[in-house]
Amino acid sequence: MRRRRTLPLLISAALAATTLAACGQGSGSDPDTVEIQFKQSTDNKVKVMDNFLADVKKQFEKKYKGKKVKLVPIKAPDSEYYTKLQQMLRSPKTAPDLVYEDTFLINSDITSGYLKPLDSYLKKWKDWDQFIDTAKTAAKAENGKTYGIPDGTDTRGLWFNKKILKKAGLPEDWQPKNWAEILDAARTIKKKVPGVVPLNVYTGKPAGEMATMQGFEMLLYGTGKDPLYDPAAKKWVAGGQGFKDALEFVETVYKEKLGPDVSDAFDPNIGTRMRNEFMPKDKVAINLDGSWLPQDWSKGTETEWPDWDKELGLAHMPTKDGSDPGRVSLSGGWTWAIPDKAGNPDLAWKFAALAMNKANSQKWYIANSGIAVRKDVAADPEYAEGNPSTKFFTDLVPYTHYRPAYPAYPKVSTAIQEAMGKVSEGDTSVDDAAKEYDEQLKSVTDGKVVQK
Repeated sequence: MRRRRTLPLLISAALAATTLAACGQGSGSDPDTVEIQFKQSTDNKVKVMDNFLADVKKQFEKKYKGKKVKLVPIKAPDSEYYTKLQQMLRSPKTAPDLVYEDTFLINSDITSGYLKPLDSYLKKWKDWDQFIDTAKTAAKAENGKTYGIPDGTDTRGLWFNKKILKKAGLPEDWQPKNWAEILDAARTIKKKVPGVVPLNVYTGKPAGEMATMQGFEMLLYGTGKDPLYDPAAKKWVAGGQGFKDALEFVETVYKEKLGPDVSDAFDPNIGTRMRNEFMPKDKVAINLDGSWLPQDWSKGTETEWPDWDKELGLAHMPTKDGSDPGRVSLSGGWTWAIPDKAGNPDLAWKFAALAMNKANSQKWYIANSGIAVRKDVAADPEYAEGNPSTKFFTDLVPYTHYRPAYPAYPKVSTAIQEAMGKVSEGDTSVDDAAKEYDEQLKSVTDGKVVQK
């Protein structure tokens, strides 16, 4: 019996080692080759990042004669990507030279000793003065040092299908004033346009950070009540009334079958499916999602959708009862960081600086529908005209909120996803899910919790 139980574990360990070996062989194995690790789309047709990095690779190899670039993609949903990335960073044998880091994870990786501070490089890089302060802060640790170059930011709002709303008798310039109006619109769509998903709100652990950020936090910060973290007390905030209000909205969406089937909602690839299956094929009416979606639909991509800007409308996410400021958004973003165990950190820096210079940053913001964090790019008319949705999402920046990017946040985020999943399935009441969250919160933050 012991052998039978142990064998699967040995096989799993072997597969994990094979996966890591396939990802990279250690960045120090060749001093003239820089290894660049990045997140590759789970949709084989979407190659926005691949194409961008291939272009920078050509520039780099032309500029630095005799140096080579090895691109190391990881194709996985967000939660799996984070796990694989952290496995790679632990050893010089698998650590690449440059990694693509989500800002929500960067402080956790800094605390774990996985990343190098970039201050010695940044003080000599004139371009750094062009980056806005909020973007710089996203990659800064509690020790005051900076560990990443931000490649842009994002905001979130409500995407809606004009044709479906018209069939339901709703205006093509729909703009809800509060949460009740969103739910009423979804109920009307369910009744008058059967066969479509009235309202998508990401939920549950399989959806990962999409559930926390696009779903829960877009709701929580619209309640005007307790945030996730109290910076004055330096403690995490227990699940109070605002927390329960946000969970109740999620519960309502799934209890009344206004959202996707739970089996779809719990698909780790739901984000990709929403962008490239549900939305283009008129299968969802309203989707609470991010500014980056059009990158999959741009000209020349295999998932090109030429008329998306005519078929889709945009509305800001209102606050719960419409109180000031009347709208809410969340912002995050990704950074380029150098692993502590990188074999060629100087080459990695040269690649990052080239990739994030003015010209390449502008290409990237336009290609991936990003919000500029370089002042010179933001002032360039070509950037503003590069995407029909850019102005809408850029105008949400004054109303946006940022995740509390402390080392415990990834575990707090997972606890939120679990609470969302339970109320979405209908297994647990809102009150009980909030209580269970509080218990997990104490555990993952070493008891640094305050009750508001």
